Amino acid sequence: MSASSPLRPVLPADIKSRKGGAPLVVLTAYTTPIARIVDRHCEIALVGDSVGMVLHGMPSTLGVTMEMMILHGRAVVRGLSKAMAVIDMPFGSYEESPQQAFRNASRLMAETGAPAVKLEGGQHMAETIAFLTARGVPVMAHIGLTPQSVNTLGGYKVVGRDDEAARVLSDAKAVEAAGAFSVVLEKVPEGLAGRITAQLSIPTIGIGAGVNCDGQVLVIDDMLGLFTDFRPKFVKRYGELGQAADEAIAAYAAEVRARTFPAAEHAFPDVLPSKGPKS
Repeated sequence: MSASSPLRPVLPADIKSRKGGAPLVVLTAYTTPIARIVDRHCEIALVGDSVGMVLHGMPSTLGVTMEMMILHGRAVVRGLSKAMAVIDMPFGSYEESPQQAFRNASRLMAETGAPAVKLEGGQHMAETIAFLTARGVPVMAHIGLTPQSVNTLGGYKVVGRDDEAARVLSDAKAVEAAGAFSVVLEKVPEGLAGRITAQLSIPTIGIGAGVNCDGQVLVIDDMLGLFTDFRPKFVKRYGELGQAADEAIAAYAAEVRARTFPAAEHAFPDVLPSKGPKS
């Protein structure tokens, strides 16, 4: 945790100061046990609205509620001692107006203890980002593919090729000018992501945006092989925990049906064994 003293957790200012330094390591987290593991290795634990898909079986992130984000946000914050929690603002909680965004962002921070929020959108959200940051809400921005806008984007596609490149660059500069302390670049072509990273004074955190960003983020269930409904090209599997869990559960089920579990060492006797006479 070179971003800060080990005596205190990472804060938004620490992340901003890491621009151009050692790459930032970011993973999503939704539960206390996973947060404790992430805390040992990452600068940021992102409580993503991806929780709706990977833990709740939703078809997209659009059905995620404030109550869900608060529940999982609290769980993650309990598990962190050094890494910084950033909580996604769910769809419908900030788009209406800057005032709506502030009410919900301040609620997320107050009820979870997280020091920052993340919201999706570029130039059209710059006014909202500026409104929040002016009122003490640190904002991580998110541009390129914005999953909450998947219905208008026409799917989970690469954003920023050809004529779109100038708009994505303008989005990046707009959120920087508005006061965001960092920006996620999702499914942005590698060359464009590199140019954006070079031109911004705030860190870029890539997901499907190539190696030239200031940091990287993945959905933890994707990289551990726990979420297998689909596998984006940009995901590298660092484990196959889903397969391991399947094998473990199959072994348990077989032993229960064969009455080999529980064995004697897993049961309690009717009478405690004698300890023998005292010497």
